[in-house]
Amino acid sequence: MIDRGGNDARGFLHEHDSVSDIRKADPAPDYPPEEGCYVRGNDFSPVAVLVILKWLREETPPEIEDLVRVGVESGAALSGTLQTENVGLEKVICNVVANPNIRYLVVCGPESPGHHVGETILALVQNGIDERKRIIGTSAPTPYLFNIPIESVDRFRRQITVIDLIDEGRPEVIREAVQACYQEEPTPFRDYLLHDVGAFGAPPISATITWRVTDPSREPKNEEERDGFERIRALIDRVRKAAEARRGGPIDPPGDEVGSPGPGSPGRAEPPGPARGA
Repeated sequence: MIDRGGNDARGFLHEHDSVSDIRKADPAPDYPPEEGCYVRGNDFSPVAVLVILKWLREETPPEIEDLVRVGVESGAALSGTLQTENVGLEKVICNVVANPNIRYLVVCGPESPGHHVGETILALVQNGIDERKRIIGTSAPTPYLFNIPIESVDRFRRQITVIDLIDEGRPEVIREAVQACYQEEPTPFRDYLLHDVGAFGAPPISATITWRVTDPSREPKNEEERDGFERIRALIDRVRKAAEARRGGPIDPPGDEVGSPGPGSPGRAEPPGPARGA
């Protein structure tokens, strides 16, 4: 479910053709920078729709695919699914901050009992991340944003308002939420008062994830674990150098990152294809 077609970009700041003074901005030239399971709609829409996916990708129920279509057909800039609270969420952040027009994120669908995706997004926007890049205030098992700069995380938190429809999946509710976001006048929806507030007042951020960490669950979670990892890496380095001295030449080192296996091993960051979980 990938649609990377798009609208023409002609300068950073635009005005609506209507009598309103709602400002619109061109997305980044490579928008959306990350591939994933989403559909691209109107680049100048103020809202994106994120449908939580608690199933395996190949087992996505038809009603979840229907919600994605409802999102984009109702006027969303992007509408797609999200499986994971780490790499998948990083891809969402990259795509949102690449388009300053997106000011709302509708989060809907049944919560994931394993990844707690909806809870994690709410926690990120409310609390941010700590010095270890862990999202504060979520019970998700691995809510780490290792692969994107703090600048992108901060921008995401300042740029969007989350519309919490977690554990809801009626198409008419999603449609109503999306349509309320692009009204020119404040429009009541549930406990929100929504309207198109215009593009965020800064240029788009064009960035992709680094793929330095492909399995956040294997990263050290505290200083004690990190010290242990460093001791192991130092020991491996000494053993490797001793082996090189005996063999008279270099041997391949282990994985580049803590928690990353060597080339060809499961979990190694290869050049990414279409993203799973974004």
